[in-house]
Amino acid sequence: MNTALEKEELERILDQAVQDVTERTAGVRLRQGDQSPGEDLCTVQITFDRGFKTSLTLCADTRLLQRMACNSFHEESVSPEDLEEFSKEYFNVLCGRIAGAMFRVTQVPAHFDPPVFYRGRYEPEGREIQFVLTYSNESFGGAQLIHHVPRSDEGGKVSE
Repeated sequence: MNTALEKEELERILDQAVQDVTERTAGVRLRQGDQSPGEDLCTVQITFDRGFKTSLTLCADTRLLQRMACNSFHEESVSPEDLEEFSKEYFNVLCGRIAGAMFRVTQVPAHFDPPVFYRGRYEPEGREIQFVLTYSNESFGGAQLIHHVPRSDEGGKVSE
């Protein structure tokens, strides 16, 4: 993804997918902003293992993910296990939408590993941030979708 499209086009595709999937699957409207998530966070991460050499990380306020899970499950509260399962499935759907949109634009088929869930903030090793899209919901907190690319050394060589 880092060389297949201009950064602005990639940001537009990711933003459209985040807003659409979040509203449709979890009934929560997010808007882009500059307020970072708080301290009580969860992270869901995937790596594209075919098609693109990038990864995506969603770092979100636990409260926001809990609200999304409650809406999706039509429950008043969710267990920590349900929160983890919802977060992985939500991110799987989101990344599937992104992979589909990327294919339509680039004709490059992509495949990604299953989402991995972490309590707290997680940064994938050997990767550097290309850009961050920051979202907020006034009632439940915020989230960041982080696009990582392979880290390059001082000579410009990309690490695998």
